[in-house]
Amino acid sequence: MSQDRKMYKCTCADCGKDSEVPFEPKEGRPVYCKECLPKHRK
Repeated sequence: MSQDRKMYKCTCADCGKDSEVPFEPKEGRPVYCKECLPKHRK
């Protein structure tokens, strides 16, 4: 992963843990940490 990629702080919608994601979270859409994300993928 590139070191110059902008990361955005967020709170996981599942466990409530503070995390960072490589995209800007949008209002009203859940964001998950990397531990919870696999549970929500189809």
